Amino acid sequence: MPRFKPYNYDQDAMVVINYRHQLQPGTFEYAVHYLIEHKLDLSVFYPKYRNEDTGRLAYDPAILLKIILFAYSKGITSSREMQWCCETNIIFKALSCDTVPHFTTLAAFVSSHADEIEALFEQVLLVCQEQGLLGNELFAIDGCKMSSDASKEWSGTFKELGDKRDKLRRLIRHRLQEHRQRDEATTEAELDQQIREANTILSLDEAKNKIDRFLKTQSPRKGQGKRSKEVKSNITDNESAKMTTGKGTIQGYNGVATVDKKHQVIIDAQAFGEGQEHHTLKPVLERVEQRYRRLGINADIYRSGTIVTADTGFANEANARYLHQRQINGYIPDNRFRQRDPAFAEQKAKYGKRHQNTRQSHWKEVIPATEFHFDPVNLTCDCPAGNRLSYRATRQDNNGTTRAYFEGRLLQCRHCPKKHRCMQTPSAADHRHGKGRQVSFALNQNRSPNYTDWMKHRVDSAEGKRIYSHRMSVVEPVFGNIGTHKRLNRFSLRGKRKVQGQWQLYCLVHNIEKLANYGQLAA
Repeated sequence: MPRFKPYNYDQDAMVVINYRHQLQPGTFEYAVHYLIEHKLDLSVFYPKYRNEDTGRLAYDPAILLKIILFAYSKGITSSREMQWCCETNIIFKALSCDTVPHFTTLAAFVSSHADEIEALFEQVLLVCQEQGLLGNELFAIDGCKMSSDASKEWSGTFKELGDKRDKLRRLIRHRLQEHRQRDEATTEAELDQQIREANTILSLDEAKNKIDRFLKTQSPRKGQGKRSKEVKSNITDNESAKMTTGKGTIQGYNGVATVDKKHQVIIDAQAFGEGQEHHTLKPVLERVEQRYRRLGINADIYRSGTIVTADTGFANEANARYLHQRQINGYIPDNRFRQRDPAFAEQKAKYGKRHQNTRQSHWKEVIPATEFHFDPVNLTCDCPAGNRLSYRATRQDNNGTTRAYFEGRLLQCRHCPKKHRCMQTPSAADHRHGKGRQVSFALNQNRSPNYTDWMKHRVDSAEGKRIYSHRMSVVEPVFGNIGTHKRLNRFSLRGKRKVQGQWQLYCLVHNIEKLANYGQLAA
């Protein structure tokens, strides 16, 4: 019979561990430890502590930051899991000096220090500047939409929320009537059923009261721009928004990042509770300018020739006007930029349907707007079936063209024999909140050139195409690193201020990793 070395799980052993030796130079954990111990000033966190004379000793912000940043670098955002790692993982033990902060302490630190986290973000940015990681030649701006700690099921306009409250009231009355009819329970099984029904009624009543309190204490949210229509509110987190992404509709925030080209360092990180990105360009550019001036990096960054690029989500007439008036060297193409580029003329034939516009690939040919009878003088429109469409508005589109918008009446479109040839989704007309056919017409084809035309000329030039070609390679890998490699793909907090603090922590992890890979941190 073979002979093996004996082993015994009941034996005891003492292992001598030097925590400093666990933090090897060149690793992310070493970079976090070195920065916090030797480069960063954490006194910005001190004013919120009130235990100078009395009270329990607090955990040092340095320890909490090391734990949180290292946990985020591993895709861990749960404070309970962070506490467990401090008990079991040797790297966490080394960073925390074998302390185990309670998960509530870690969670409270993230949610209550948004302003201090921004100051820390700027300090790390200064370290990146000192070590030559910022080129300040080209900035790329883009947004990353992430879910937050709010349910989209609690979203709606005030009218929709009121209808939901009334529906809950009716359901509660119905359940109560059934409950009273079966009020005399004779067996244990019937008694359990009665208890479950009573708990269901209590849950429905709590949901109804939650909606009722919100409607009484809040006011409707208004959208950005001239129209200022009501947008959907959210009872759980009213600063978040419903956003459409490639993976469906989410309730969350848009984390907008401004990235420097040289080493893909994030120079600005802000969270916005709106799906549309073109309203965020101006505050982002102004924040970058103020930060560079305050930190002494550059007193007037845009006058020094720095290029700004952003994708089509930021393109509209107002942003083009802002860039022109501020003399910012910006390149923001409209959504027809590729269609005008001869280099993409043979894209469909060469690569097939996989490289077509995803939205256009699902659209079918319908009766064009030219078949509708439009009267620009009286602003009326009749459809091919002879029905009068409702006039909605006259406004400028994203290209600066003034257009008149019309919409078919739902009852007419629902029973129209031509709806299958006239509407993209005829089945939508059968729903209560569906819409009829929508068309728009340009009111003035001979308009004078506007700022959108100026931007089109810039991005269509050979120089503009060459500059804009760098945008994707600058900013998209950043979101890939944060969202896919680090698995930081959702916000665990509520409220714009707290979410922005967490978004800046996500971006801090990315920037510290750049310092670990390309900086000259002392060994």
